[in-house]
Amino acid sequence: MNWLDKLESKFGRYAIRNLPLYIVMLYAIGAVLNILTKGSYYYYVALNPYMILHGQIWRLLGFLIVPPNASLIFIIFVLMFYYSIGESLVQVWGAFRFNMYILIGVLATIVASFIVYFIYPSTMIFMDTFYLNLSMFLAYATIFPEMRVYLYGILPLKVKWMAWFDVALLVWQFVVGGLGARIAIVVSLLNFLLFYFSSRNYKKVSPKEIHRKRAYRKASSVASNKPYRHKCAVCGKTELDDPNLEFRYCSKCNGNYEYCNEHLFTHTHVK
Repeated sequence: MNWLDKLESKFGRYAIRNLPLYIVMLYAIGAVLNILTKGSYYYYVALNPYMILHGQIWRLLGFLIVPPNASLIFIIFVLMFYYSIGESLVQVWGAFRFNMYILIGVLATIVASFIVYFIYPSTMIFMDTFYLNLSMFLAYATIFPEMRVYLYGILPLKVKWMAWFDVALLVWQFVVGGLGARIAIVVSLLNFLLFYFSSRNYKKVSPKEIHRKRAYRKASSVASNKPYRHKCAVCGKTELDDPNLEFRYCSKCNGNYEYCNEHLFTHTHVK
């Protein structure tokens, strides 16, 4: 059991459900503000350590509304894409781990901005959600490398090639950039590095596999006359006993065994 398993067993019930939807809603607010202010809103919400230290503490969270793309033409497609990425990661990791991934990414971005500021004091250090979004995409590409994305709605590209392109750009920026740029890159992508080395046992999956599991759960729910949809194979608790419980199937058990978050990582695998 690694550190993520231990945290999930203790705090899994506090995970924010539908977090990908909330993230996209924040980006949508930023996109609207971008249109209304012709882009000037950015300088009032972007992460700027100098401004934060001089009283503008809202920037510690305000930068989270900056969308991945400022183009009015592509913003809808970009938001749909990132919502799909978030939902896919939730399906594989569970709500709690996705929450942790985003939280660590946000905190790392804030820390990186202040480290750069203290090394190179300047009023013009602005950071936003760029590295946070990049870390989400890299996690998605690691788990779904063969998934195809249609660039500009026409050119089909596998996400693994897009990810390698992004990694190549990061390496180039790391090599040619100064100490501040290198620190920003490493610290801002800390969530991806932590999760990669802590979750390498997650096998690569496909959207078809996720769809199959969803269909199975739906069919099982419809076929059953029981008043509950989920039941832990160890303690017998259902969502009716505690609505805050999270239930997940164990991929290591031989069969479709479902466990609550209290027993997901402590049960004996069925062979």
